[in-house]
Amino acid sequence: MPELTFDEWNRFLERYPDVHILQTGEWGELKSAFGWTATRVAVDSVGAQILFRRLPLGLTFAYIPKGPLLPEGNPDPALLDRFWSEVDHACRARRAIFLKVEPDAWTGAAHRPVFPASFDLVTSPQHVQPACTLVIDLLGSEEEIFERMKPKTRYNIRLAGRKNVVVRATDDLQSFYHVMQVTSHRMEFHVHSFEYYRRAYELFHPKGMCELLVAEFEGKPLANVMVFAKGKQAYYLYGASSDEERNRKPTYPLQWEAIRWAKQRGCSEYDMWGVPNEDEATLEADTEEREDGLWGVYRFKKGFGGEFRRAVPPVDCVYNRALYRLYLWRSAASGQD
Repeated sequence: MPELTFDEWNRFLERYPDVHILQTGEWGELKSAFGWTATRVAVDSVGAQILFRRLPLGLTFAYIPKGPLLPEGNPDPALLDRFWSEVDHACRARRAIFLKVEPDAWTGAAHRPVFPASFDLVTSPQHVQPACTLVIDLLGSEEEIFERMKPKTRYNIRLAGRKNVVVRATDDLQSFYHVMQVTSHRMEFHVHSFEYYRRAYELFHPKGMCELLVAEFEGKPLANVMVFAKGKQAYYLYGASSDEERNRKPTYPLQWEAIRWAKQRGCSEYDMWGVPNEDEATLEADTEEREDGLWGVYRFKKGFGGEFRRAVPPVDCVYNRALYRLYLWRSAASGQD
């Protein structure tokens, strides 16, 4: 059967040990608890986890995050046709107005999905995942990783230690969520519900794919990160800091411990997950002057020595042109990505 269960999908993923975290069965289960439905399609060695978001009138929005999964080299065109036929069937059966595909590839990479000529394709103006990020190289020793950081970042990590900031693993999700809410109010960004983070932790942590870390001063939580990993890749997906004791620089040793956790579990890269959607030259030229949006976050993340990367543009396969244009207009009007 082309459509796979959760267990069948994770067995299929054994041939892709470094699959992106967003293509794991656990991620599909997480999203399925919060308004999406996960469908897994595989034909021989080619597969994808498709997420369907319910829309009014029984319609859906289909989304392949960081996929599909393709073998190295040039897959058999007949195999690809069979795979995309199954994807097409799944989307039409669920009345998708369009399918968004965000490949797991960076600009300049040669390994990208090939679509059938019959698909009505549009280079999408909207990303769901960050368009740009910084990726830290975890090869070499911890000392070498530390020395590749900016001097100010290294200084702040040491300063936090002198100011008695302690970083440890925790399972206190209530405290984590409280700090997330504080940061949300301060920086005006969206956070998920408490149940979302709890479910993510329950799905990934028992399998060694997630850790929740807290930076404390005298037992008081100052900052948290929830970091994820699959194969050689680690991802800084969620993080927050309180308004208290900010002079102790708790976010610096916290991020360093998350990097060390990823290194110790065998990861070779650590994705800082999102910086302003600008070219690298603009980021470097404006980083000291800009305070709006993610610019302060960029300065913080850049200090850890990551390499700038841009994701290849997402592609939309359109099934209903009129409704697709309406969806884009409403998304833009509401400020959604």
